[in-house]
Amino acid sequence: MHNQDFPQLASVEKIEQGFESHGYICSRKIATAVFLAFQLRKPVLVEGPPGVGKTELAKTLALLLDTPLIRLQCYEGLDEAKALYEWKYGKQLLYTQVLKEKLGDLLQGAQSLADSVAKLHQFGDIFYSEEFLEPRPLLKAMQQEKGAILLIDEVDKSDYEFESLLLEILSDYQISIPEIGTVKARTAPMVFLTSNNTRDISDALKRRCLHLYIPFPTVELEERIVLSRVPGIDENLRHQLVAFVHSLRELDLKKAPAISETIDWARSLLLLHAEHLEEELVRSTLNVLLKYEEDIDATDAELRALVKGNTTTGHAG
Repeated sequence: MHNQDFPQLASVEKIEQGFESHGYICSRKIATAVFLAFQLRKPVLVEGPPGVGKTELAKTLALLLDTPLIRLQCYEGLDEAKALYEWKYGKQLLYTQVLKEKLGDLLQGAQSLADSVAKLHQFGDIFYSEEFLEPRPLLKAMQQEKGAILLIDEVDKSDYEFESLLLEILSDYQISIPEIGTVKARTAPMVFLTSNNTRDISDALKRRCLHLYIPFPTVELEERIVLSRVPGIDENLRHQLVAFVHSLRELDLKKAPAISETIDWARSLLLLHAEHLEEELVRSTLNVLLKYEEDIDATDAELRALVKGNTTTGHAG
């Protein structure tokens, strides 16, 4: 991906503005990481708790650049057949049937067994040509003529063996396919790897990446995000609901509310014509914010104090 092709990435300020135009309010730190990744041609390992916008970062960049987003969702046991490539076995089988039917014509003129084998060998090589190759996300990203955004999502869910496969790709943006040889990227993609920190990522993989940690946003930043995504909500209610969500995140919950859940809650309160937080209103909509019943029960016990604390102060910031 060449600098002159993407003026949207010419500076940290342009990246901040571009992301905001697509509804992604990013911190200076995030915009700087994107700028450096583009300039240095390095992948970015994005870590942080679930729901802080790691995946959305790559999606928004693809929108901003009008570039294909190619996503690989990682899981335990992921192998190169699902991540890199596999052969089109059905097409190979069909080709075998056609070859059998035409065998007499193909061997016409062969004077010896060696001549017959040589003629067959010419056709046998076709079975393992690019025509029969089924590209998976990693290879597909490297085949894009004008580059792509490659999102390797939740890499911490994959095995260490898969990380080893990534090392060659992220070092030189090339892949070794035994039957074909080395395939180099037509244009190196911009790569984002995300991790929820469920396990440590290997040092070798970390060395090849820029590191970006995205924490939960500050009250001020989250208010800007809510304003961007739910512009119709009352200002005072926006202050109160964001402060309340931040209070929830300080509790010992199984899963703290993500930014997307703050936005969903804001939309819900707007639909319910709420003007400010009330205990019963919060109680009846807690399931929008919290996804585990034990978290709802734990919050319910402290609900009155939480609501009161975030409505009397007006704007927590």
